[in-house]
Amino acid sequence: MSLKISQLPHLLLASLLSISCARAVNAEQTANLTIVVNGIEHKTGEICMRIYSSAKGFPMSSTGGVQSGCTRITGTTIAKEFHGLKPGTYAVAVLDDQKGDHKLHRNFFGIPSEGFGISDNPTVSVMTGMPKFQDASFFVVKDTTIKISMKYSLDQ
Repeated sequence: MSLKISQLPHLLLASLLSISCARAVNAEQTANLTIVVNGIEHKTGEICMRIYSSAKGFPMSSTGGVQSGCTRITGTTIAKEFHGLKPGTYAVAVLDDQKGDHKLHRNFFGIPSEGFGISDNPTVSVMTGMPKFQDASFFVVKDTTIKISMKYSLDQ
């Protein structure tokens, strides 16, 4: 089989297209997660969010998780979008950070003294304690929006 010079551009173009298609097929799918936080009681400070992909550190660790970020409070509801999450199971912890230190402060008894929220809005009381990862988790496979209600005291 002989190749003519005039066929070379077509062969080159076909090779480049097959390489770019192979890359697109092998590209890992990711999704965006939009977190909507409702029931914010303060007019100043930040709402900080941390996304966890496992029980490790959830919900109290300020160093665990796969992504985190803060948004200035602009009303009783805010939304923040996180990009590039791999398909999987996640849980989110939210903090109404009035002190600007990105930490959840607790009183002498270990009860949060700042507003907080947990994905799936589980009951948080003296009896139940903080929820486990599996109680607050949800699955992300495509772009997803979740709503979290702030708590400024424990549930009764």
